[in-house]
Amino acid sequence: MFVWLAEFSDIIPGLNVFRYITFRTGAATATALFFVFMFGPAIIAALRIKQGKGQPIREDGPQSHLLTKKGTPTMGGLMILSGLVVSTLLWANLANPYVWIVFLVTLGFGAIGFYDDYLKVTKQSHKGFSGRSRLAIEALIAGIACIAIVLVARADLPPTRDLLATSVAIPFFKDLLIDLGWFFIAFGVFVIVAAGNAVNLTDGLDGLAIVPVMIAAATFGFIAYLVGNAIFSNYLQINFVPGTGELAVICGAVIGAGIGFLWFNAPPAQIFMGDTGSLALGGLLGTIAVATKHEIVLAIVGGLFVVEALSVIIQVASFKLTGKRVFKMAPIHHHFEQLGWTEPQVVIRFWIISVVLALVGLSTLKLR
Repeated sequence: MFVWLAEFSDIIPGLNVFRYITFRTGAATATALFFVFMFGPAIIAALRIKQGKGQPIREDGPQSHLLTKKGTPTMGGLMILSGLVVSTLLWANLANPYVWIVFLVTLGFGAIGFYDDYLKVTKQSHKGFSGRSRLAIEALIAGIACIAIVLVARADLPPTRDLLATSVAIPFFKDLLIDLGWFFIAFGVFVIVAAGNAVNLTDGLDGLAIVPVMIAAATFGFIAYLVGNAIFSNYLQINFVPGTGELAVICGAVIGAGIGFLWFNAPPAQIFMGDTGSLALGGLLGTIAVATKHEIVLAIVGGLFVVEALSVIIQVASFKLTGKRVFKMAPIHHHFEQLGWTEPQVVIRFWIISVVLALVGLSTLKLR
């Protein structure tokens, strides 16, 4: 919204700063951080009163969690999303369609997660929304978003490059594109839904999910800024997608809201993110990856989320096929807990892995 102040820069020269994505990204980070800091305690208090017993703890999970985490309220994603929404509405260019596409997925996935959290809290059971119904609605939301991304990209790209709208870019190669045609929609849906659920599976320990999410958001904020800038994208020989630079502002808001949330989610957590936050943030990252044509890079940067999801898939498949478990417990962060790692050790070491993976992902921008 504040970007419109730049229209009066002829009268007040200082207002020209509102044109710059870098300035507005920093302002979005600060605004979201301030919002969550200010209203976080009130939100936590309200959720604690409403939820009573808090989030139900899995009886088949680590036994230490039954004592240390019992009674902690969930739906902390509401704190993150409120800071994210307010900050984005203030600092992003609302005339940019990509902003609204990312909003659609983020709030849509957040609503699904909220309903799931609500069912778990009210029933005091770890079983919430039906898995099939949940995936079907996620796929519908993601499908609408992917169709919109393709249409917007085709409208903005020159006729000689409109093939990019439905293509998958391969990292480390200058011009290697795989055109999927309209099958790109299905591919995009998979990326977005998988990202949302992978982050959801990672959110099992205090602070475990939010920091890797912020690391991935910082990485993709940088990527979005470069991809949306004709000069930088040409210099780095990456695909230029007009308009995607504005997504850096949303990524900045995620970082600010995430830092504010971490203040309350740090061990011992005062509140859990819940599906409300994890599904929304994962979907947000997946949508930005699809819009910027860096879907494969997301699998690198978000490698921790990928491993968490694969550990669950492998565990379930192995048990059904052979009756044996590959890991002591899934997702994999619980496996390391069972090996004797303390919760802070698991969390901090996984943060370190996320930083390394982000650096590898960023290297794809130059190694071509």
